[in-house]
This record gives sequence, structure tokens and C-alpha cells, in this order.
Amino acid sequence: MNEERKIMTEEVDAVAPPPKARVEDAGERAADKLERKRDYLEGFLSQQPAEAAPGEPGGDVYEGVIAALKEIYDPEIPVNIYDLGLIYGVDVTDGHVVVTMTLTTPHCPVAESMPAEVELRVGAVPGAGDVEVNLVWDPPWDPQLMSDEAKLELGML
Repeated sequence: MNEERKIMTEEVDAVAPPPKARVEDAGERAADKLERKRDYLEGFLSQQPAEAAPGEPGGDVYEGVIAALKEIYDPEIPVNIYDLGLIYGVDVTDGHVVVTMTLTTPHCPVAESMPAEVELRVGAVPGAGDVEVNLVWDPPWDPQLMSDEAKLELGML
């Protein structure tokens, strides 16, 4: 530990240049290497997107049901029931629509009228036949279920 360390330095006048990269003969071999390879994305990019089934997200009936739900507003809160997080699920099968929803509390003043309004509005969507509204209390509604737009509207963001 008591030994002194000595750093050695060496001065040089010039450094040998690094070796150059090998270059093929300019001619046909170089042209072959520069030829564009087959574009595998060409077929993928030329495909048209698959049509969504009417009852699937992106389908006409499903999107119509979501639009109808966004037109129904909670009478106590100025936000639609979809953005409020009251809709737990929408299932569309051959025109039969099942909406699973909840309310903010079991003692909500619109507990009797809200499911009927949902059934009426969703039944008016073109392509929707039978409509079933399931009102559930489990899991209970929580303000965290609201969309960011609803939270912004209510000043929670």
C-alpha cells in the first residue's frame, strides 16, 4: 500500500491508419447486392381491414348501442351513464342485446326508471331486436369507474 504508483506515458509521432473496408469489383456483383429485396410488407399493406361483426366492438349494432347509452344522462350528475361507469357490459348476439349495468347507489331515485329508459333507448338502435337490462350491485359502483372525460367534467382531474 505504501508503494508509489507510477504512470508511464509514451509519445508517438504518428499512428497507422486503420485497414480499409473491402470493396467488391464495381460491376454486376455490386449491382446484384444493391438490388431491392422482395417487399414482404407489400401484401400486408394492400389488404383491406376485416369487417367487424355487427355485434362485436366496432360493429354497427354494438357502436349504435354505445352511442345510445351515451345519450342517457344521470339526472343528479351532468354526465352520461356510459362515461359515468354505470355500464359494466354490452353483449350483442344475433340482434339480442344484453346490457349489464349498475347505479351509483341502491337507493338511487331513478332505480326504477333508469333500466326502463336504457331498454327503450337501446331497443331503438337499428339492428337491435330483443333488449335485456341486467341491474347488478356487485361489484358496487365506484368513482374510479368514471372515464377521464367524466372526471374532467366533474372537476375531479
